[in-house]
Formats: sequence, structure tokens, C-alpha cells
Amino acid sequence: MLRFHNFIKSYNSRKIVEIGELELSNGIYWLKGINGSGKSTLLKSICGFLHFDGEIFLNEVNLKRDGVDYRKKINFADAEPIYPEFLTGNEMIKLFLKAKSGSITKAEYYINSMDMGNYLNNPLGTYSSGMLKKLSLVLAFLGNPTLICLDEPLITIDIDSLSVLYQWIKDKHEKENTGFILSSHQPFDLSILNNVITLSLENGKLYPSS
Repeated sequence: MLRFHNFIKSYNSRKIVEIGELELSNGIYWLKGINGSGKSTLLKSICGFLHFDGEIFLNEVNLKRDGVDYRKKINFADAEPIYPEFLTGNEMIKLFLKAKSGSITKAEYYINSMDMGNYLNNPLGTYSSGMLKKLSLVLAFLGNPTLICLDEPLITIDIDSLSVLYQWIKDKHEKENTGFILSSHQPFDLSILNNVITLSLENGKLYPSS
């Protein structure tokens, strides 16, 4: 599903992450690492937000050569999302539905299951951190992505919403064959996500393990 070729991400000549040759098959991956290890940097590079040296392929679509096609196949939710404060939640959802060729019916399912309908017409500047987090997760599930990357998805949301998120991930993977890379300092409930593969990011190197 995801392939790295001579990937290097640096800041000011300081190498943050280096991955020579690595293929990740379709699955649910838990990206682990200490603070500052480069987890968010790696996810944002995979999703096409950051420049890097080398190449990344998603089902053989090259991010650098076919960026538009690549980005249509991948979705992302930030750990602490920031959106234009003057837009409403509904406006953000409409923008993402258009960009991702998403289904309004599915969007309504995600909105209703997170119990978000009572504030989506309000400007994003009025949202709490938890409300913004829920919106970011809804946006990440819109369309028909091959891969969804979620940075610290377990923080800032309540227990009920967390149970909903687990079900989303499970259903999306089992019913639509969508892959996931989940970065988290907190352990996942492996009784629900019982097929998680660990990826450890240590000293700038990525180590897959069972």
C-alpha cells in the first residue's frame, strides 16, 4: 500500500527521519515514539504537507510526480487542528466533500454519530478544542481514501466519542479496505482494534514489528 524509497526529512540540515526502502501493506498501524521523535513530521510528509528528499508511493502513485491523484487517496487529521475561524463547520465539510468527492449520506452518518449537528452552523472560532477535534476526524473520513493518517486521535475527545471513533476505524478498514496510520502516546483498545501493527520511530529510523 505505502512504499518509501530513500526518504529523508530534515530541518535546517538536521535529519529527522530516514527510511531507505520500506513497504507497508494495507493494515492498521500504530506509530509509536517519544516526544520529538518525528511522528507528526512523518505523518505530514506521508500526506503531502511537507517537502522531503526521496520518494513515497501509495499503491504505486508517486506523491511528487502525481501529487493531485496521490492526495485524493489520502486523508489526515492533525493532533490539534486549526481552521479559519470565520468558516463554519458545515462550510468546512462542504469544502472537503467537494475536494474528496465524498458522499453527503456518509457525512451525515459521521456527524450524527459524533452528535455534532447542533453547532455545525457556528463559526469555527467559537468551537472548543473537543469540537474542533471531532470536526477534524469527520473530515478525515470523508470520501474514499486508500489511507487515513490520524495524529494523536485519542486526545481531546470524550469517552463516548472515542468509542465511536474506534467503530469508524474498524468499519472503514473491514468494509472499505482503508488503511490507517495512527500516531498515539496512549495505548489503543486492542480488544476493538485487534489487528494493529506497531511501527516504532526511534533515532530517526522506522521499525515495523508485530
